[in-house]
Amino acid sequence: MRGGDSTAYGELVLRHAPVAKRTAVLLGAGSEADDVVQESFVKAYRALGSFRSGSAFRPWLLRIVANETRNLVRSRSRRSRREELSVLPEFVLDPADHALSTERRDELLEALKALPEQYRLVVTCRYLLDLDEQETATVLGWPRGTVKSRLHRALGRLRTQLPDKEVQR
Repeated sequence: MRGGDSTAYGELVLRHAPVAKRTAVLLGAGSEADDVVQESFVKAYRALGSFRSGSAFRPWLLRIVANETRNLVRSRSRRSRREELSVLPEFVLDPADHALSTERRDELLEALKALPEQYRLVVTCRYLLDLDEQETATVLGWPRGTVKSRLHRALGRLRTQLPDKEVQR
């Protein structure tokens, strides 16, 4: 792949495009998620020379998607952040999320949107994108200990906001 094999890169795009789009949407790209994903794959292709052999491709790619999404969100001046975060299409959610009642899911998403950005990002990566701690640290560009502490605080806040609901520890 690093040698410019477009077929191998095409396979990576097919394999990782769905999670890249979910990442972009959940981190705030909303309806512009496809553009973010496309730009991210172009940047990833151009930066293949800096990709470390033996490293996982998915966290590296999702870090690019997260950065592109941050750039997009920062550049939006005409819309508020809350409006963009409210655009969470149902197709983004995992099949496991569909098992939850619509009401429960809506309550949880509202509580998630109410969290400060640093907490919302870490919960999104860990639970909505199902990344492990190290992958989350890579995607967000934080030390692993920061991921752990912010996740702990975020879950504590969610427990407070959803006192009658079970929030994973």
